[in-house]
Amino acid sequence: MLHTPREIAIAKGLLLVVGLAPATWLAYAFATDQLGANPIEALLRNLGLWTLRFLLITLAVTPLRRLTGWNGLLRLRRMLGLFTFFYACLHLLTYVVLDQYFDWMAIALDVVKHPYVTVGFAAFVLMVPLAATSNHWSVRRLGGRRWQELHRTVYPIAILGVVHFWWLVKQDISRPAFYALVAALLLGLRMWWREQERRRQLAAALPRGPRPGARVIPIQPRP
Repeated sequence: MLHTPREIAIAKGLLLVVGLAPATWLAYAFATDQLGANPIEALLRNLGLWTLRFLLITLAVTPLRRLTGWNGLLRLRRMLGLFTFFYACLHLLTYVVLDQYFDWMAIALDVVKHPYVTVGFAAFVLMVPLAATSNHWSVRRLGGRRWQELHRTVYPIAILGVVHFWWLVKQDISRPAFYALVAALLLGLRMWWREQERRRQLAAALPRGPRPGARVIPIQPRP
């Protein structure tokens, strides 16, 4: 599956529809006053949640591909990452425009005074170069190894995103705890696989001794 251009186009088209559905619903609910007594806070919270969800879905692509052998998932990973950035931008714009009314002094004080705002802003700043380099030209320009090293920044971004949500919630931490567990599982799998690969490379680099049962003939020193 996802081998032919037609299959890839269909999958990306479906993903586009699914990815835009939450934003479309939230825009409609906000316009028709269906987000409760505090619609701006509800909009902010939901956009932040969808940012975190798409981020974790993006991180889940590699483990799912390794566990299922379905390499076609990799063709959707970049699009999922861009949806993560899209919802992060909507989250930030809602905060700046609707919540703070472009009051840059208040925004700066928020970033300094409230740790959950600080880590959320840091996560967004780290996302910017990843979104900017999510194209084939950037891979060629940076080189495969440097591009991969840059895009491993998604791991601390995931941690910051979970911390941002956890510190934001004041009472019931069941939902941030769930997302923290999912993030820990996805990152833990990567760490385990990398350790296994490191051990395999180390074993391959070590000199091999004699085979079991092989006769070892000692070298006699010359008189």
